[in-house]
Amino acid sequence: MQYRLEVRLSPADVGRRVVIRWRRPAAAGDEVVDVLGVLQAADDAAFMVRTAAGESIVIPVERALAGKTVPEAPPRRGRRP
Repeated sequence: MQYRLEVRLSPADVGRRVVIRWRRPAAAGDEVVDVLGVLQAADDAAFMVRTAAGESIVIPVERALAGKTVPEAPPRRGRRP
């Protein structure tokens, strides 16, 4: 079975929760990683995603392997005292 990687994101998705798989530069060559968060910006050059930890990650379009919108995270249950 083969899977086709496809970036299905556009500026219309800004403000939505997304996941993007991309080739991140690393010391030993590129590594493939996923970023999950809210799409803050998207244009012909890059995507900017804000993670749940508050980190902004800029992903050049040419390094994006796959990307799509995903449902909102389910609410967390409160902790018991």
